[in-house]
Amino acid sequence: MLVKLIVGGLLLFMVYNLFRAMVIMLKNDPDQPPMSKYIGRRVLTSVIIVILLLLAVVTGLIEPNPRPY
Repeated sequence: MLVKLIVGGLLLFMVYNLFRAMVIMLKNDPDQPPMSKYIGRRVLTSVIIVILLLLAVVTGLIEPNPRPY
């Protein structure tokens, strides 16, 4: 259950960064931080999610579906 909460929180953080990058792109204000900062956070968050899921499967915290159909 804890893994699901962490992954859900990271996904929400990823969506937040997506919208922050969109706002910066639309305003085009040179005083704000660059859009790449938020896009980079999105990429880093997705890498953390993949690593977390792989570690959870390896350690047995979550179990993949044995029959995908």
